[in-house]
Amino acid sequence: MAARNYFTSRRNFIRTGAGLAGIAFSGSSFDLFKTSPLLSFSTLGCPDWSFSDTVKFAAAHGYKGLEIRGIKREMDLPKCPEFSAANIGSTIKLVKDNGLKFVNLGASAALHFKEGAEREKNLDEAKRFIDLAHKLDCPNIRVFPNDFPADQEKSETIDLIVNGLKTLGDYSKESGVRTLMESHGKVVTIDDLNNIMQQASGPNTGMVWDIVNMWAVTKETPADAYSKLSKYIFHTHIKDLKFSGGKEEYTLLGKGETPILEAIGLLIKNGYKGFFSFEWEKMWHPEIAEPEIALADYPLVMKKKFG
Repeated sequence: MAARNYFTSRRNFIRTGAGLAGIAFSGSSFDLFKTSPLLSFSTLGCPDWSFSDTVKFAAAHGYKGLEIRGIKREMDLPKCPEFSAANIGSTIKLVKDNGLKFVNLGASAALHFKEGAEREKNLDEAKRFIDLAHKLDCPNIRVFPNDFPADQEKSETIDLIVNGLKTLGDYSKESGVRTLMESHGKVVTIDDLNNIMQQASGPNTGMVWDIVNMWAVTKETPADAYSKLSKYIFHTHIKDLKFSGGKEEYTLLGKGETPILEAIGLLIKNGYKGFFSFEWEKMWHPEIAEPEIALADYPLVMKKKFG
């Protein structure tokens, strides 16, 4: 069902939201934070919504940004009709008129491949996303590191990832679009991420800090991760989960067992200026709650907890 069918009056929204948030987070330890975090969500969470419905829902629920990771299940964003030469102007206007901005474009490009056709395909995808981001006045694209293949030495793979980031950073010198490597796949330890970013850091490269991607594998604390990686973080992915029978189960924010709230508080306390982008992985996990529920709940929880 389209998102617009779930829009309610502001009065009902506030009444319902206050009740939900109050139940979930009474007596927050973060109530003293003064800075209101910038909120966005990934369109991974609403794979069947039209772009227009996505924009209207975001505006109605207090979001300030959109992270585009597919529209109507088309993941190769330059192929989306909304970004065609004929439509891109009206798309940009729709977003701006609703008080939103594009904050990140999620490419599927991975940088661990050896030289050859697969590597060039992935780099070419990232470059096409950089070009699109420039047209949209979007500051960032996301790429994956993403694997440590068994048939490659780890040091060789790290060199490939580093060189890929440098290549994309050089490509975007004129546009200023940043290529951000997400903590994702097998590249999720603090030491590996820090090693890569120390070598690849530049004016047009950085990181997407997916806190839960890291913690779910390594159990390294957000404080330890932040202390090493903070200078590289320009965007964040926010989600929560619990473990049931050894399997991950996504939950609404604050309902899981991850240290995600600790990490958010750490970022705010230290003056992080980027977006807190809710990544509700409905595209990959159809069994989780509908976007009308999850994407509405997130800003309520963030406001209650962090102001």
